[in-house]
Amino acid sequence: MSQVQESYDYVVVGAGVAATSAVKGIRSQDPSGTVAVLGSEPDRPVYRPDLSKALWLDAEKSLDDSWLSGDLEDDDAVDLLTDTTVSAIDPGAHAVRLADGTTVTYGKLLLATGAEPRTLDLQPGPRVLYYRTAADYQRLRTLAGPDSHVVVVGGGYIGSEIASALVQNDVSVTLVLDLEDVQEQMFPRALAASLTKAFTDRGVTVVHGSVSAGEDTGDGVRIRLDDGTEVVGDAAVVGVGVQPRTGLAEAAGLEVDNGVVVDEHLRTSAEDVYAAGDVASYPDALLGRRRVEHVDQAEKSGEHAGKVMAGAGEAYEYTPIFWSDIFDAGYEAVGETKSDLDMVEDWKDGQLGTGVVYYLKQGSVRGVLLWNVWDSTDQAREVIRETRDAPLDDPEVLRGRIPFG
Repeated sequence: MSQVQESYDYVVVGAGVAATSAVKGIRSQDPSGTVAVLGSEPDRPVYRPDLSKALWLDAEKSLDDSWLSGDLEDDDAVDLLTDTTVSAIDPGAHAVRLADGTTVTYGKLLLATGAEPRTLDLQPGPRVLYYRTAADYQRLRTLAGPDSHVVVVGGGYIGSEIASALVQNDVSVTLVLDLEDVQEQMFPRALAASLTKAFTDRGVTVVHGSVSAGEDTGDGVRIRLDDGTEVVGDAAVVGVGVQPRTGLAEAAGLEVDNGVVVDEHLRTSAEDVYAAGDVASYPDALLGRRRVEHVDQAEKSGEHAGKVMAGAGEAYEYTPIFWSDIFDAGYEAVGETKSDLDMVEDWKDGQLGTGVVYYLKQGSVRGVLLWNVWDSTDQAREVIRETRDAPLDDPEVLRGRIPFG
């Protein structure tokens, strides 16, 4: 941790993927401007996808491989301050106030505050993890041995990933679902059902219900569901979604609407204040205003914001992707992939193993799921672009539009 100076050319609030990418963007335009990166977590910036993916599945990978702070620490004009909480921002004074009372002024400010886990009536503790940080990973590593039993609450993006990873590390898993199937909000029903079966085939105990209460008992966890069922284990991992960290922006009077509202240059409603990553509500060039909670968005929007802060003039026109691996299957996706949209499923040989799912609204493709289909995200974006401009009368013509590879 560096000592904070009184003033910087650029201040970045947050120390995640968007923040480190922003420094890269700044440096592409301004090789010597002073930068402060202020992170509330005690650890250095980390590549968060590794915490539920590679660090569990690649025996040769360690947490040391996932830190993102190398370029920041090697740059004498960048101060990375971890375990540093920003308590307020004052756009009029071009200043931020730290929790210890220190005031730091800036030329340009980036809000890269990210998102925080949604919580249940289950208090976090040594054995109850709302899984998001490097510290959470390190703690779970100590709890999740081959003879342990971990309760995973939530069958969405993070819940399904960490449950899959734990099972592949010989951990006994109970998966608590408040819906019928894993990833039901995203996948077509048959695919979600087949994925749930893949978990049970691997020995996962699937329990249906919503958490009503629970506690860390000191040597384990006890979780109660709304129907009275009790689930016990050595630890619990809760993954029930996140919400954007907008408190600083709201208190400062910035426009906030499901995120910090930015324009096509990632500028907020306050002069010289920008936002990127999970916290930013931005005008997607293909899909309209949206907020995206995935690492590709953090990387691309963070870097672009840094460039614009340092003088670049281009608009942000990127539509991000996201991806995951669950057991032997993997996918990439672009856009809005919600199961309440109209869907056209195109499966190779009529089987669920390999295929493309198109998500539509009023004849326009809003998202594409590429299930075990790779290197096709550019084609997916093109389909979204084409059907935005010319909605389809017969969505069935989409079959075969993106080859299986």
